[in-house]
Amino acid sequence: MSIGTTAAPPSLSYELYPPANRDAAEGIFNSIRALEATDPDYVSVTYSGSPARRNASLELIEHLIQNTRLRPLAHLTCVGESRESLQNLIRHFVSLGVRGVLALRGDLPTDPEDWRGEFPFARYLIELIREVETDHSAALAGGRLGVGVAAYPIRHPESPSFEHDVEVLLAKERSGANYAITQVYFRANEYTNLVDSARRAGVTIPIIPGVIPLNSVRRLNRLASMAGIAPDPILAHALETAGSDSERHRIGVDAAVTLARRAFDDGAPGVHLYTFNDHRGSLDVVEQLELPRTRAQASNTWATRAAV
Repeated sequence: MSIGTTAAPPSLSYELYPPANRDAAEGIFNSIRALEATDPDYVSVTYSGSPARRNASLELIEHLIQNTRLRPLAHLTCVGESRESLQNLIRHFVSLGVRGVLALRGDLPTDPEDWRGEFPFARYLIELIREVETDHSAALAGGRLGVGVAAYPIRHPESPSFEHDVEVLLAKERSGANYAITQVYFRANEYTNLVDSARRAGVTIPIIPGVIPLNSVRRLNRLASMAGIAPDPILAHALETAGSDSERHRIGVDAAVTLARRAFDDGAPGVHLYTFNDHRGSLDVVEQLELPRTRAQASNTWATRAAV
């Protein structure tokens, strides 16, 4: 399937992790240069872990703003944070030039006695972002921050039900979210079911499928564990029995392309590619989807409209 050119093209975005060390930094800068050539609508930057990793996230965001044409979407988690610390961080994002935030709860501490912060759910973080935003109308030229949130095609491991997850997504929209990006999923009907269920519940914001080209069983299992879902046995078997790295690369790309094509067929307004800081698979997915290498003006996309 090719993407037609008569309507506004689908949005394209990637996710990057801050580099863990100097050697990793060289690799991510190479990936940034390669991904920049596709002119994505934005690049999300994760924000979690130790203070050093968080500082690395801020440094990466600053690099993207100062040295590239890429628009960063800054992840922001509220677990373990005070209201004051979150306010200061949102203000810092605005001062850097960030115009999009992905508002997330974050992973709960493993020790139930550890402090979980003043904001137990992402919807409260969204409300805080909107509150701080009103104090920076001059810096934002009278506009608004584009606020994204997470959506779950498969029941969140801490949720009592998939239906509860949909209600949570609706609450996030009512708190001021502009769009949602799904967590990873492995079966095409899971995105379809999420969108259908969300629309029936009253959710109206765009829901962007998040997919990843996986090239190893180890990475598949790691990702599934991080997301709290079962790895796809068919994909796992294909990767495990592949005879070469190039075959595993092709299998991962084909699986991601299949998910994205089905999502587009079901009306998805874009695709978000989790890169694991490896641009090669993501670029092959973009190529096979025939997404335009030269993107339309950003003003034609929903992602930018949400921020004005």
